[in-house]
Order: sequence, then C-alpha cells, then structure tokens
Amino acid sequence: MANSQAMTSAFKRDILKGFHNLGGTDNPARSVNTSDAYKAALYAATASRGAGDTVYNTTGELAASGNYTQGGEAVTLGNPPTLDATTAHVTPSASVTWTALTSSAAFDAVLLYNNSHATKYAVSVHTFSSQSITAADFTLTMPTDNGTTGLIRIA
Repeated sequence: MANSQAMTSAFKRDILKGFHNLGGTDNPARSVNTSDAYKAALYAATASRGAGDTVYNTTGELAASGNYTQGGEAVTLGNPPTLDATTAHVTPSASVTWTALTSSAAFDAVLLYNNSHATKYAVSVHTFSSQSITAADFTLTMPTDNGTTGLIRIA
C-alpha cells in the first residue's frame, strides 16, 4: 500500500476531545493557553501512511542517517486558526527545511504530529512526488493560509 494524503481520522476525533491547540492563547478549555508543539517526519515511498494513522511512529520513516533525525523537524505555527466563511484553517507560518539531507530511501510523504504529549498524536499526512536527495537541502514550502489552500482545513 502507498502513502495517501489525508487528515487522520483520529485527529478529527481528538480535536473534539480538546487534545490539540494549533495556535493562539484564547482557548478557555485548557488550563495552559499555549500552542502545542508540532513536528513533521518524512516517510519512504514504500510506507503506508494515511487517514488510519493515530500516532507518530517510525514504521516507514526515513532512517536516522544522512543528516536526518527520526522524529523529524519542528513546525512553526505562528498564526492562530482562522475562519473564512465556513472553512476553518491553519497553516504553519514557516516552511520546514532539512539541511544537507541525504535520504536513506526515496520518500513521498510527511506526517504532521503533535509532539507536546506523551502520546504523539497524528494530525495529517501530506504527499508529494517521490524524492531521493543526496547532500542537498529539502524544503516543504507551506501554502497560503486561507480557506481554500491552508494546510489544515475543516469545512
């Protein structure tokens, strides 16, 4: 099975339970009004990441070699979630870059997950064309943060 782009089903449930703070300090449901920390991890083209993911794990993740650290890179959520008409959205405020990366395998997916809790809750899987990198920077450029193209959208 291949990687497939999706907001994870578990994330949909978990936001209703209040497990995630994707930005902003106006969350009266939580005792601490700070954003959770999120990370992005890269997965081999042969992995099976998708809507069924519930938590971050290393199955199918690139090996910790060639300047890649398993667990991935931090994601900056500088802007709070916003509502455009009937679509809520949030997009990281900065691109995510792996510097001088040499990938251990061809990869075509990134898993965004919440790194603030003991359980590393999966948020979404994003796919792109297969990449094999040798000693070069790899950057995931974030889309425009709006109701049409935002990285995470709930309509």
